[in-house]
Amino acid sequence: EISAGEVDGYMAAAASAEWEAALRAPRWDAPPAWLHGDIHAGNLLLRDGQVSAVIDFGGLAVGDPPVDLIVAWNLLSADARPVFRDALEANDAPADDAMWAGGRGWALSVSLIALPYYWDTNPWQIEMSQRTLAALLAESDQPA
Repeated sequence: EISAGEVDGYMAAAASAEWEAALRAPRWDAPPAWLHGDIHAGNLLLRDGQVSAVIDFGGLAVGDPPVDLIVAWNLLSADARPVFRDALEANDAPADDAMWAGGRGWALSVSLIALPYYWDTNPWQIEMSQRTLAALLAESDQPA
């Protein structure tokens, strides 16, 4: 039987390793790009099972494009992530290993920050953050 402390220790070590991998990734060296900054299920509208609109542009900014890859972990399944990445690449959107590692780092950061901030006020945000962390840590031994 594994103790809660051992589980917490494993998760902390895995999250730290994930963060370190994101920090080692080459940084975006092109001019800053327009980004949404807050893409998740709550900011996507669907029609007939397809994304028809993106809403809530309160985080619209010019900056680090990997932030918009968070959606790969906060919304998509493990099977859908490679399809999403291939679609980005097929449409000449940056989705190389460095971008993907940066997206993983952003997803980790945003999820960890959200947990204490929303713990008592936003169960949907907590569930999304926990799901995102689980997805990241499940693939943490895989290359970006």
